[in-house]
Amino acid sequence: MTAPSPVLDRIRIGSAPDSWGVWFPDDPQQVPWQRFLDEVSQSGYEWIELGPYGYLPTDPARLTEETVRRGLKVSAGTVFTSLHRGPSVWDATWEHVGQVAALAQAMDARHLVVIPSFWRDDKTAEILEPRELTAEQWGHLATGMERLGRQVRDTYGLDIVVHPHADTHIDTEEHVERFLDATDPGLVSLCLDTGHYAYCGGDSVKLIETYGERIGYLHLKQVDPEILADVVKNGVPFGPAVQRGVMCEPPGGVPALEPVLAAAQGLGVDLFAIVEQDMYPCEPERPLPIAQRTRKFLRSCGA
Repeated sequence: MTAPSPVLDRIRIGSAPDSWGVWFPDDPQQVPWQRFLDEVSQSGYEWIELGPYGYLPTDPARLTEETVRRGLKVSAGTVFTSLHRGPSVWDATWEHVGQVAALAQAMDARHLVVIPSFWRDDKTAEILEPRELTAEQWGHLATGMERLGRQVRDTYGLDIVVHPHADTHIDTEEHVERFLDATDPGLVSLCLDTGHYAYCGGDSVKLIETYGERIGYLHLKQVDPEILADVVKNGVPFGPAVQRGVMCEPPGGVPALEPVLAAAQGLGVDLFAIVEQDMYPCEPERPLPIAQRTRKFLRSCGA
């Protein structure tokens, strides 16, 4: 007899434009935002992220109308930052962050997902800067994120959750731990993306068990281990790796999500767990069936 799934009553499941192949505010290869909202609601999700700023309507009244009538709520906005470059980028960073944070606040979201800038362009694969940060740049990154966390909280009432991501400077277990050890837990939490962390060789359950108090948000994602092995062997950039299908539909990849969710539940705090499956670009008919199957799978896990 199969053991019953644990009740994951501290985990709030959602999805995001990323699972519909959306990476940019405007791109002819992406589905229209109305279709994304219709289909994410149809798939049984209640929570969504804003995605790239400008993809969904940026007028709070319009976006509220569109989400409410579909039974949707917003969990977070997302920004990209280059804080390792030092104080010279602060003003431009804050201008961008302020736009997204204001919309997230207006939508009653509580989080801002912060992704470090890419050292290798995710669309063109162009090398933009060295893969490893200098000690000085690590210092800028840590102090900049702390400043951002303080100012976002004071101004907008949101918590920042920093997202380790392939082809950025916060990616591997070593880099993630260095970043966490260098930043104030009261100001900076982590958005653990299970797929990106596995892509970069990390163990999500171990990270939750070791740095549990720093986990403020989850992205649920899996990688295809065979495709990943080839990607790593040949140094394939993230964008082309996605086009090869390196991010795959649960439960067909790694890490297994059941132990990740159980470990997160064991933290005893309320956490968002937002499903993302990178697949830019993709055929417009592809996301909906995947989203429906993934939601069914997560229900079977107790979420």
